[in-house]
Order: sequence, then C-alpha cells, then structure tokens
Amino acid sequence: MPRDVIVVGAGPVGLMLAGELTLGGADVVVFERLAAPARESRGASLTKRTAECFDQRGLLGGLGPTEPADAHFGGVPIDLAPLAEDHHGRRGVPQFRTERMLEEWVTGLGTEIRRGQEVTGFQETDEAVRVLAAGPDGPAEESAAYLVGCDGGRSSVRKLAGIGFPGTEGRRGFLSADVTGIETRRRRIGENLPGGSMIMAMDLENGVTRVVVHEAGMAPRDRASLAYTDLADAWQRLTGESLHHGECRWLGCFTDASRSAAVYRRGRVLLAGDAAHIQPPAMAQGLSVGVQDAVNLGWKLAATVRGWAPKGLLDTYDAERRPVGEQLARNARAAIELRLTGEDMDPVREIMGELVRHEGPAGHLAGMVSNLGVRYELGEGEHPLLGLRMPPGRELTLTDGTVTPVSGLLRTGHGLLITTDPALARLAEGLDDRLDIVTGTWNQDYEPGLDTVLVRPDGYVAWTSPGTTDELTDTLTRWFGTAQRQ
Repeated sequence: MPRDVIVVGAGPVGLMLAGELTLGGADVVVFERLAAPARESRGASLTKRTAECFDQRGLLGGLGPTEPADAHFGGVPIDLAPLAEDHHGRRGVPQFRTERMLEEWVTGLGTEIRRGQEVTGFQETDEAVRVLAAGPDGPAEESAAYLVGCDGGRSSVRKLAGIGFPGTEGRRGFLSADVTGIETRRRRIGENLPGGSMIMAMDLENGVTRVVVHEAGMAPRDRASLAYTDLADAWQRLTGESLHHGECRWLGCFTDASRSAAVYRRGRVLLAGDAAHIQPPAMAQGLSVGVQDAVNLGWKLAATVRGWAPKGLLDTYDAERRPVGEQLARNARAAIELRLTGEDMDPVREIMGELVRHEGPAGHLAGMVSNLGVRYELGEGEHPLLGLRMPPGRELTLTDGTVTPVSGLLRTGHGLLITTDPALARLAEGLDDRLDIVTGTWNQDYEPGLDTVLVRPDGYVAWTSPGTTDELTDTLTRWFGTAQRQ
C-alpha cells in the first residue's frame, strides 16, 4: 500500500514535519541522503516563536540548556526590555542537538527514517507520487500520496519538480567555524568593522566557540577548497588576534544569497525550510522559519490524507507561508546591506538606532526577528490576537482544578476550543478527533478579554469571542471540516 507522505530530508524541518504528520494520523516515511546523523552545529539559535513551537509539543526541555538571545537587525541592537511581551530567542543550541531531540520524538511516535537514501527522481500521477531513490542496497522506490522536499537550499525535490527559485545571487562570502581552545571577546550579535567587514563569536557548548568572519571584498568560497587557516588568517588581519592554535570542530562557508521558491506546492509535491527559502545565516532565521513551515503544513497535510480536510485547506500552506519566506528574503537583504555596506551606511545606522529606542518601531522589528509578528488572514474581527499565535504562557484553571498554560493543551497536535459557554462547545461536537474542547477560567484578567478562543493546531488564533464577526460554525468548518456525527 502507498504511504501517505514521503518526507525528503532528516534535518530539523523534515523531522518536525514528520512528527506533525504522525501526530495528525498520517503514515510517513523520511528519506535521508546521509547514512548517519550529522555532527555539525550549523544553525545554533532559535527565534522566540520556534522555541514556542517546540514547547507546545512538549519538546523544548529536550534541547538541554540554552540562554536568551539578544535581538538585532543588521547589527543594530533592539532593546527588548520595554516591550510588553518577551521576544528573546534562544542561543547556544547546536543543530545536531535539535536534530537529536526531534529524531527521538519522531521515532518514539513510530515514524520510519531511512538513512542513506538519496532521491534521484519521481513520477507524479493523479493519485500518487512514485519516488525513486539510490541507497546502499541499490535502487529503491516508494509511492505516497504526497512528497515533501525538506532537503535544503540545493533541494533535489525542488529541482525535479521544476519549481523556480528566484532571488539574489551571493556577492559576499562568509567563513564560519566551531573552535575549541581559544579565548576571544564574545561578539554575540556580531561586530561591524571599518570598511564593511564583520566578525562574530558566540558560545555553543563544552568550550566550543562559533566564529564567523566576513572581510570586506571577500567573495563566495567553494567549501571543498576551504581550510581553517583561511578563517584564522582573516580573523587575525581584522582583529590582531590569532586563532590558529584552536582546534576546528567544523568549518563552513556561506554567502549573502537570498531566495524564495516561486510556489511552495505544485500538485502533490510541496517544499518546506531551506528547500523553499534561503537567506544568510547571519539573520539566524533559516532553521527557525523552516520549523514553522513544518508546523503550518503538518496538520493540513495530515487532514488531507485522512480525508477530513475542508476544500482548499492545503492551499493555505502556500498562501500563508510563502509571504513569510519572501519577507524573510527581503529582510535578510536589508540586514546584510545595513551591516556590511561600510561607512556610507553610518547615517542610516544612526537613524535606525534612534528609531529602535521607541516602543513602536522596536516592537515592529522585534516581531520580525522573533517571528511573533507573523499574522495570517484568518477571519474578520477586531480582537488584536486574531490571526496571531495564541500567547502560550496564558494560564487556565480547568474544571478539575488543574492549572495549565495554553501551550500544555496543544501537545496532541489537535486544534483547541477554549470556552466558558456550553452552547459554543456544543457547536464543535463530533470534531473530537481533530479538536480538543476545554472549559475553564483564565487565571488573570488578560486584556482584551476572551470568553472563547479557537486555536488552530499550529497555535494561531482563528476565532475569538468577543472580537470576531464571522460565525463560529463557519470558522470551524473552514479549518476543521464537517463533524463525524451531527
């Protein structure tokens, strides 16, 4: 029998998607080109929203120790202290640690991961996708209703599907390494140097320091020809310090290329993460936005293969996430120009520094950097939370006396209807395989108030009372389909 979904790529995005699909009742298999999990740190920070996504599935604690990450845009610090809500991300989280946590989760759910399988082609029909792969035992094939490429910026799935990847070519090169045995001043958000150069140094774990260098005029590099001495030489030219004695655990390079896929879905083929959008890692957004792609897509695709998805539900993935990817590409280009243009950009940096001392501009930029500012068009109404993520820390006292934050109610991957009105709760009867109904009282008088709130499985607010003009029955049908029983 064909699978429901084949996910290509066992990085953080592919693993998160596999877990979300499995929670939603889909039969999933993950194909991964590498024979064993990578030990590279690569992405080492999480935005606030991505940390919340992990927390709403009960996963955040599995990452181990982290610390709050400072916010900046293109090297201009953003003071988060005056903001009403905490926008701090998390840093010091090597990517292999994130992948290990997610792999333990998805395998615990029963999801199969096939390593050493490189996708070489696929054939799509009206009913399924037949995927061809090459592995240690020779050619293999597997069929599924849908195929999702989570296989990185050089995505084979995207190329095989013929999906365009418009954007800007990389003009600048950056060198990055994880090093032990060095002592250097920490420059956690990076430090701009005269002439358009930049350096960064931040702690990871076990005495490992992540260092990044861009020397003005440095062109994109070929990773195969890169040596640690290239980075150490550039660091010494820029700072006068020598890192040559350090032990390099991992070495990489990247560019300022910024791209977003022309579409995130073509027929039975979808894209998520770096397969759908790339940007300079200096923004510390790629992994985080990819995980949020997975959380948005997972429940919708699971609903589709299980047969209860209302018409057009899967199309909302492209409609909601592609604008986020396009904005990310734009923001990354702006941030890189702001950081690396040199002294000619100083007046703009000064104005930006003045603006972010005001709560409004600071809050807007912080919302982009933390991803808490992501808002979807989910209905008509005036409640300020409509279309935003439900603040996960808001606490409820349930009818049995249990006190729980909202995030603790999203572990199942279902939607959530929180209400004090039994009549509204009855409107959702028959949806219990996809929607949890919770009655209780808020522990604080949150402003503006909520008597009832409908939260999608990805944590976003689809309906409120008071504050939404759409009927609850219409909104329930839009996102959760028709009840199993009337």
